[in-house]
Amino acid sequence: MKGSYEGRGHVDKAVLRDLLAREGREHLLPLVNVFALAGGALDQIIDVIGRAAIEAVLEISAGEVAGEKQPGRRREGGAAYHGRQGGRVFLADRAVKVDKPRLRSPEEGEVAIPAYEALRQPSGLGNRMLELLLAGLGTRSYEKAIGQMAETVGVSKSSVSRQASKAAGERLKELGERRLDDRDYLIVYVDGIQFGGHHLLAALAVDERGEKRILGIREGASENAVVALALLEELVERGLDPGRARLFVLDGSRALRKAVGQVFGDACLVQRCRNHKMRNVVGHLPKELHDQALAVLRAAWKLGAKEGKARIEQFASWVDNAVLDLAVAKGVPRDHVVRCRWGLTMKKLDDEDPDPTGPW
Repeated sequence: MKGSYEGRGHVDKAVLRDLLAREGREHLLPLVNVFALAGGALDQIIDVIGRAAIEAVLEISAGEVAGEKQPGRRREGGAAYHGRQGGRVFLADRAVKVDKPRLRSPEEGEVAIPAYEALRQPSGLGNRMLELLLAGLGTRSYEKAIGQMAETVGVSKSSVSRQASKAAGERLKELGERRLDDRDYLIVYVDGIQFGGHHLLAALAVDERGEKRILGIREGASENAVVALALLEELVERGLDPGRARLFVLDGSRALRKAVGQVFGDACLVQRCRNHKMRNVVGHLPKELHDQALAVLRAAWKLGAKEGKARIEQFASWVDNAVLDLAVAKGVPRDHVVRCRWGLTMKKLDDEDPDPTGPW
């Protein structure tokens, strides 16, 4: 059971080791999309911890229909356990593969699990389930979160036994707070998550085998210096060696960058997450230019630093004129248009980026 909840994102461990051995800026470039390819922090939380939570809820819901499992005894009449089977549910708008009990009865054949049926299609119910999960992770109220999630999909409060919620809560705690000295983590990715009214700061990592794992989660935003420092210090307390040279991929928060320096010092390399950079850049542009801007950024990042910057500056100059033309085409009088200095915006974004590896 434990192994089935490991992350499924993989990268070449030889590339990772070569990166940390050389510690040269140019050797960071092939790996900046590692986490983009393997999924972001929220995706990983849903895939690992979310799946464990949903499977616990399905067990509780099945128990409400077929009663508590009794090894070696077969229930007479009504629904009974008949092995296990795979399935798919939705947590928010994300499909999650789950392993669930299979129920059958002599009279009806296959018997549905109510919680599973409720989550088979994307709906507001899935959003509520994810909100409860994130709230439980942020406050570390694991048992409470399991109980609330079960009740949300129709399980009666009386059916959520103390034993079942405690066992599920312990499993979530194990996934979110386990020891970190059993593996050599080479890349650590720290990302702020916002869903509904919940803000979490999550740390994920790629280990020496190229496997991706969740390291820790804290309630709060990445811009909160206290939260950022507390999360990183906790990782060290749980066994993450602060003297090990590794790459940190961050979302651009100054507070988070400062916290990484405080806890891990000169032993760490820092890279700005490209996905966050792209979102910040296109956020300053009209929608009509988003696809073109993203294509230019991706192409520029495949070049050397000097050539890449030249490509972006050339595009920025063109955008200044394109934005003016778009405004005029939409009926804004040319004399009233305030030209968008997109080149200055790009420079400002880079100036705000404290990463020693620069915008690349």
